[in-house]
Amino acid sequence: MNTRRISRRDFMRNAILTSAGIYMAGCGMSSTSKPASSPTVSSQATHVRMQGTLQIAFVGTQVANSQKVIAQDFEKAHPGVKINFLPIQGKDWNDYFTKILTQIASGSVPDLMTVATEGIQLFAGKGLAYPLDEFVKQDKEAIREYFADVHPSLVEAMMYQGHLYALPFDFNAANMFLNMNLFSQAGIEYPRGNWTKDDFYDIAKKIAALGGDGAPYGYGWVIRLWGSWTPWIYNNRSNLLKEDKWQGGQWLWDTFYPDNPAAKGRSGGWRWGEPIANTPENVEALDFMVQLAKEHITPSISAGGGGLLQGFFTSDKLGMTPAGGFWAGGLHNAGMKPDEFDVQFFPKWQTQRHLFGTAGLVMMEKSKNKDLAWEYIKYWVSKPVMQYILSNNDTTPVRRSLATAKQYANTGPKHWSVFYDTLTKFPDTAPIPAPTWYERMNTIFTKYTSLAMSFSQTPQQALDNMQKEMEQAYEQEGGK
Repeated sequence: MNTRRISRRDFMRNAILTSAGIYMAGCGMSSTSKPASSPTVSSQATHVRMQGTLQIAFVGTQVANSQKVIAQDFEKAHPGVKINFLPIQGKDWNDYFTKILTQIASGSVPDLMTVATEGIQLFAGKGLAYPLDEFVKQDKEAIREYFADVHPSLVEAMMYQGHLYALPFDFNAANMFLNMNLFSQAGIEYPRGNWTKDDFYDIAKKIAALGGDGAPYGYGWVIRLWGSWTPWIYNNRSNLLKEDKWQGGQWLWDTFYPDNPAAKGRSGGWRWGEPIANTPENVEALDFMVQLAKEHITPSISAGGGGLLQGFFTSDKLGMTPAGGFWAGGLHNAGMKPDEFDVQFFPKWQTQRHLFGTAGLVMMEKSKNKDLAWEYIKYWVSKPVMQYILSNNDTTPVRRSLATAKQYANTGPKHWSVFYDTLTKFPDTAPIPAPTWYERMNTIFTKYTSLAMSFSQTPQQALDNMQKEMEQAYEQEGGK
């Protein structure tokens, strides 16, 4: 096998950094490319007499054209209303949350802000987010169609202590993206849906053994909670924190999902308990990642966004990587043809459980325009608006009715149904662990994962130290 290693400098040089936009649930920033066409969405903006300026914070550097269009349409339907977007640059959700918490502490509080799974309990636990329960109950008939189109696991991920804090807008499960150019060169067929960890390992080795100038890597990932080595924790029947559920929320399930089998057993949101970072299953998973690195099947692993891997993937230097539906639009924008890449479920180990992240607009506790903010949230999650904003497949729509061949005809991948089928075919699929102390947890996770992947500590040592620091953080945060 050719063991040529590519330096971090070369890795960075080959990377294609996607431009920042409004949403990419669970992992980063989305493209601001212009949608194919503008729908007529004014009918979605209900004509309720309201006035005021709505401040909406989002992660990014500029307002996407699609956002401008739908905001202008909302303003036309509400002549006394002005929508003001507040871009906040961040390399990932954690960076974005840190910056917006600083702004809030200084007295600058938006009415609405985009929040992913990583931040729901963070902001709700600090008393900064306002629950949507009263608004949803008040407008239950108007909003019923939305819930009928959205998988209950995504809704539950937006709940905390029995209250709903956001209507999910988009999501991304950690599936496996495949470079079909490299698969073809290595004589590998598209894997079956129930492929295993061993199948994955064999494929990764074959791709890494192709050789030639700038030999490709079989697999690659970046250090972050979503989509790094955490999918290997989930499919090895483990987690970083003990899993439990908050009581409450039955009003929502009885109202909107009374006969839906997928809603059975759901309650008031995920309750993340004590750290269990150094379980034997987690050590085994991290040891597998270290093994891949030592065998030069993966490049040097570092913290960062998915854009770093995208450059390798689009230049046929990477065979597989964990990613969500947002990569479909990203790869298309980077010049890959629909038949040059594909997606499959993450491979089976002890189980084939997947993880996901979702995102939506969160109303702030200190907003003085809560009624107006709710009107915008309802408008925001309406099907025409969602279809328009997500027409480039920069992320995965939460609406099942938008998971269609037509939606992915232009960008690919061929097996686009994998994105939503992850929720329906694997009912134990769950959100990434994101407690109220997410910021500290993420920092600790990144620190010790980096030490393990740089071979400075063994997986056992790294996870023992991770466990110790997480236990301290958990206790200091009051065990919640």
